Amino acid sequence: MSGYFTTKEHERLREDVRVFAEDEIRPRIAEMESSRSVQHGLSRYIARQRWIGVTISRKFEGMGLGHLAKTIIIEELSRVSGAMGAMAQASQLGVAKIIHFGTDEQKQRWLPRIAAGDCLPTIAVTEAGSGGHVLGMAATATRDGDDYVINGRKVFVGNSHVGDLHGVVVRTGAGSQGLSAFLVESNRPGFSLGVHQPAMGLHGFSFGELIFDNCRVPASNLLGDEGDGLAVAYSSSVLYGRPNLTAVALGIHRALVEETAAFCAERQRYGKPLYAVDSVKLKLGQMQSRLMTARLAAYHAAHLLDEGIPCDAELMNAKLVNVEYALDSARAAMEIHAASGLFTDRPVERYLRDAHHIFAPAGTSDVQLLRLGEVALGMSKGQWSQRLGDVAKMDALLG
Repeated sequence: MSGYFTTKEHERLREDVRVFAEDEIRPRIAEMESSRSVQHGLSRYIARQRWIGVTISRKFEGMGLGHLAKTIIIEELSRVSGAMGAMAQASQLGVAKIIHFGTDEQKQRWLPRIAAGDCLPTIAVTEAGSGGHVLGMAATATRDGDDYVINGRKVFVGNSHVGDLHGVVVRTGAGSQGLSAFLVESNRPGFSLGVHQPAMGLHGFSFGELIFDNCRVPASNLLGDEGDGLAVAYSSSVLYGRPNLTAVALGIHRALVEETAAFCAERQRYGKPLYAVDSVKLKLGQMQSRLMTARLAAYHAAHLLDEGIPCDAELMNAKLVNVEYALDSARAAMEIHAASGLFTDRPVERYLRDAHHIFAPAGTSDVQLLRLGEVALGMSKGQWSQRLGDVAKMDALLG
């Protein structure tokens, strides 16, 4: 199935990422799980492979390979480490705002550095008091001469503690037209980080708090125009967030199936391999079926995005299917492993914990279903993939 969408170049890329993940990431997982600390060095090492620049055009020294290639990179990293797959997806999410809203000067300054792995970008939208309700945010930016002064806090920011360039959406006015986006370098006075708090899973990845206390940035750091903040937030979430998180879930799902199949082959019951028990084989078959369906949804949506075809609904569905099916398969894997799955000498419990982290970002499953319901009713409000997809495709072609 994957060959229908992928080219030889895609498959060579897959092999390169898989070899790297097996050789350079897998040996570090035990330490990542025990220390639960942010993997600064490993994150930089991955970035230096130039994979963060996969959707950046060659004009700006990126790979110019598009969203399906991005999906493959994140999938292969996540198959070994959901944390490092999450790191890559969060960085590439930070690329979107510059590609679509950056000025020529901003693109020239930042995209080559990101593509080379010298700069890890983020996007910061969510606040503790508003959650997924973007219009409820309270952080502000106030114009002061040639600068803006930013105050407030952002939470659950992917790559918070390794990021060099934060794309921050804050209030510059009232209502939906009162949100604006800024590029904020991590070394600016008035910017600081909250204490890193290890979570249930994704150990090694940081998704923490950014603090702005009279943080002054030049007006040239404004992304787009004043009032474009909502578009920056939504387009980044739809065009990058949903497919990126889809890819993380897909990689974890693949790992679940491969680990469970190996367990069924090596574990004996009644003098036969565990897979000889029909009920076990049935569960494993369900996992394989879910994986195949999820991969098809993921690759199809990414392919449409690369082709510049409107595909908001496909992106929503891909995220929904991949997250829900990965969680279903995680439960089935734990049932097959039984008590053995509860111990850390096998990775299945890590996959289960990591998979739960992919549920909420870029919209929970309920959010995807509500939007898909609007599609069914003909009530959807335009498509971000149509508004910005053609621009991205043209940029890649020019590169």
